Amino acid sequence: MNGEGLYRICRCRFNEVDCASKNFEIVTKQEARSIYLKKRLALSKEEIERGSLQLCDRLCQSFDLKPATVIHTFFPIASKNEPDTWRIIEKLQTDFPAVLISIPKMDGDRLVNYYFKNRQQLALNPWGIAEPASGEITPPQKIDIVIVPLLAFDESGHRVGYGKGFYDRFLQTCRKDCKRIGLSFFPPVAIIDDTTPTDIRLTHCLTPEKIYTF
Repeated sequence: MNGEGLYRICRCRFNEVDCASKNFEIVTKQEARSIYLKKRLALSKEEIERGSLQLCDRLCQSFDLKPATVIHTFFPIASKNEPDTWRIIEKLQTDFPAVLISIPKMDGDRLVNYYFKNRQQLALNPWGIAEPASGEITPPQKIDIVIVPLLAFDESGHRVGYGKGFYDRFLQTCRKDCKRIGLSFFPPVAIIDDTTPTDIRLTHCLTPEKIYTF
């Protein structure tokens, strides 16, 4: 029996069996997407706020944020209970003013990135997501750290997003030594079993409890 067949036999669906404590979950991207979006939407406003603060503190304590470091971050989609990355942006601007912040703008099927200066340069796109309306473009090769949005991740650093591929295409343009750091309110599943060669793995993922390194 090949590995895929064994995975199918062993698969444990979260909505049928609570196997999180055993950490042997094997899921497809679509399963992870459905399960973890529901789990995140079930979090209270207070849980989101507390978890976001913990993620912010873990990022700032775990990585060398030296002057001229360029950190790329996404803006949170509040309706999907994403980690509040405004906490990170405000912390960087206050405590690490020499760090440069980069933010994304959707352009067709790709991301174009701009240095972030202030909220006045932002506008809402048709999906209600804040984006830069003006500013200086950030060359991908200048970026040292990318904070990556996700719904779920596994113990090998594979992530599941919303399925559009924006970040996989963007990360392919970054330097090989660029740190790719996911943010999650939940620990990893063991295996996402339908990843492809075009899926770019994380180098780290932060949860409120710990940092995972891959």
